[in-house]
Amino acid sequence: MILLRHGRSTSNTAHTLAGRTEGVELDEKGQGQARALVERVKSLPIKAVVRSPLLRCRLTVEPLAAELGLEPVIDERLAEVDYGQWTGLALKDLMKEPLWSVVQHQPSAAVFPGGEGLAQVQARAVAAVREHDRRLADEHGHDVLWIACTHGDVIKAVVADALGTHLDSFQRITADPASMSVIRYTAIRPFVVHVNHTGAELASALSAPPPAADDTSTDDAVVGGSTD
Repeated sequence: MILLRHGRSTSNTAHTLAGRTEGVELDEKGQGQARALVERVKSLPIKAVVRSPLLRCRLTVEPLAAELGLEPVIDERLAEVDYGQWTGLALKDLMKEPLWSVVQHQPSAAVFPGGEGLAQVQARAVAAVREHDRRLADEHGHDVLWIACTHGDVIKAVVADALGTHLDSFQRITADPASMSVIRYTAIRPFVVHVNHTGAELASALSAPPPAADDTSTDDAVVGGSTD
């Protein structure tokens, strides 16, 4: 699974917390990032695109989905954090709030006023990506490569889960606009292949043919490190 953060938005450049605000678009750089996505993954056998319902994610995946001939699946569980009363406010002002320190140092305990908690976000997002990963594997008869386009804190929460890291450490993970983080789920454990990839082309370890359905050896970690 490729966890794709949407391209840079007008809220990102305004330094406000967009949250679930409707109508937040990509800025000029974000639009370029969306177009460049086609070249970044052109060599990869992507079989599906799943996205957050918010506009900035739709605009990010539209050029790629059109190129691949895929109809993105919308999943509400990949939506941005419901920041409640923090939605739309300037980050410089939110930094003065007592809750800001909790978000930084103990995010598992952070619940946004009138919104949701970050622990809830992790639970819904992890459930969503694991469900889609199983569904697509069942449909194709083997593991397949697919994209989940979502938001920064959502991606960080999913990556933290895959790393086996407590949510309280998720602020150590970076998810820049238009970055890609890659996780491979197996019956035993997830493998984190990339985090915050922003390069020109994403290809490492992702273009090999899928393993046979009865091949469980790929569930194991390579002692001493990969030999590819």
